[in-house]
Amino acid sequence: MLPLALVFVWQTWGVITGNPRTPVPTRVVAAALQLIESGELPLAIVQSLGRVFAGFAIAALLAIPLGLAMGSFRRVERNVDPLVESFRPIAAIAILPLAILWLGTGTPAAVLIVAYAAFFPIVVNTVAGAKRISPTLLRAAATMGLNRFKVIRTVVVPGALPSIGVGLRIAMGVAWTAIVAAELAVGAKAGGGGSGGIGQMMFVFYAYSIELNRIVVCMIAVGLVALALDRLLRGGLRFFMPWMAR
Repeated sequence: MLPLALVFVWQTWGVITGNPRTPVPTRVVAAALQLIESGELPLAIVQSLGRVFAGFAIAALLAIPLGLAMGSFRRVERNVDPLVESFRPIAAIAILPLAILWLGTGTPAAVLIVAYAAFFPIVVNTVAGAKRISPTLLRAAATMGLNRFKVIRTVVVPGALPSIGVGLRIAMGVAWTAIVAAELAVGAKAGGGGSGGIGQMMFVFYAYSIELNRIVVCMIAVGLVALALDRLLRGGLRFFMPWMAR
């Protein structure tokens, strides 16, 4: 009942103000139908999702092996951890000028920002998962004659999977947030030109047409897509790690 009550209050407030430009549920729904029928909103979401998946995949392919190595070999951790912790506090959007300078205002720059944002949650959680392995299990594997790399493959990786899964979930949320911010900023740099995506659509509605109802539609779409991505990833993790389901 709470969401319905909030929608009712929102609609009532909009009617009381009497401003025809004020976004209210009825106008937002009408704007959403227009954007969906024209194909603008689905196309923008697909463009953003493509960049998110590309950046997320790059981050996972780099972060998981590095995290396993840092969690399994102290020498690797001593040398790499200061570098990771030095870059981790730097917001992804802060590297936007470099990304645009190197890669332009199109998809590669957005993918780089997403990969940068998603990399750190994955690597930190992977390191934590690898370190959480019971020393007894590691000694037992060594006693059975397994070399270090086989121990990582048969003991460390399965034991670290739950933590890796948590890192992937966090990274997916961060990646989706980063792509919206990146497309908003790239849209500003490109003057509303063509990097596309849901973030750039929001920028165009704000900077050129001041379509408040459509901006609210984009905001709602961003939230719904984020929820769908999280549910999809949770379902995938539950499928591959059924012992974690509760």
